[in-house]
Amino acid sequence: MYVFIYIMDDKINISYITLSGYVDLNKYRYFYFFIVLTVYILTVCSNATILYLIWIHKNLHEPMYIFIAALLFNGLLYSTNIYPKLLIDFLSEKPIISYSACLLQFFMFYSFGGSEFLLLAAMAFDRYVAICKPLRYRNIMRRSTVSTFLITALFVAVFYPVVLAMLSYQAKLCTFNLEGIFCNNTIYSLQCVRSTTLAVFGIVAFSNVVVLPMLFTSFTYANIFRISYRSSKQSRKTTVETCVPHLLVLTSYFCLMTYDVVIARVQSDFPKIARFIMTMQISLYHPLLNPFIYGFKMREINKRLKKLFLQCRQKNQSAVIC
Repeated sequence: MYVFIYIMDDKINISYITLSGYVDLNKYRYFYFFIVLTVYILTVCSNATILYLIWIHKNLHEPMYIFIAALLFNGLLYSTNIYPKLLIDFLSEKPIISYSACLLQFFMFYSFGGSEFLLLAAMAFDRYVAICKPLRYRNIMRRSTVSTFLITALFVAVFYPVVLAMLSYQAKLCTFNLEGIFCNNTIYSLQCVRSTTLAVFGIVAFSNVVVLPMLFTSFTYANIFRISYRSSKQSRKTTVETCVPHLLVLTSYFCLMTYDVVIARVQSDFPKIARFIMTMQISLYHPLLNPFIYGFKMREINKRLKKLFLQCRQKNQSAVIC
């Protein structure tokens, strides 16, 4: 039985939504809880470790590492927006969420998700200048340029979701059963009438926040490959090792976000188990993989990390001796 209060006027719009996207929650609740808790702890520890290293070492206060830090911090916020609520729901008899909290999660999910594409585009531009225009790198990638990229990524990523959330808040709801495990585009299925304004604005948002940064990043890396192909064999090898993993991560994330947008707007009997698996992939993989793809593989970060572990080990040995 749904628990809800719904009074539509200028002041009150309160409702409680049942999250029905879980597969065999009663049977696998502790398994789900253990997996998500493990991933969340690993995500927090790995992202926080690299952020700490970049913060304390001044020689890592370079544009490339600043963008990496911004990406990892964004991943931490993205995970924190989803995982704690998932953990609570796994242990609940019936997962529910208020409509206001649902819209807040929706806003944060797409703000942090969109900013990842914009930050990856900024990182691609930084790599392009470093590899293709090394003599002009210091003049182009100044502090003001980096700050502009970061502020733009934040503003653009926040602007579209906040408008979508406000428009959704004003919509009338006809059902209180959400076929998902957290609040994403599936909230549109709760509305009595599909708003044309929401649909058009959503397409514009997806194009500007996801598609255009994706095309820019792909085009930038293509230019890097083209120029590196004319260089030495070592240069080509370094470029491939650096850029190919980035492109693979970007492509997979783009596919998952495209699925997230399309499946909510297309009325289809998509299997519940498939929907559950795809939704879990959106939330689990990238926040955990980013520290390894963009952090631990970086030579300077790897060197600092080994030194940090060595210092911790020496402290532990000294403590045991005492």
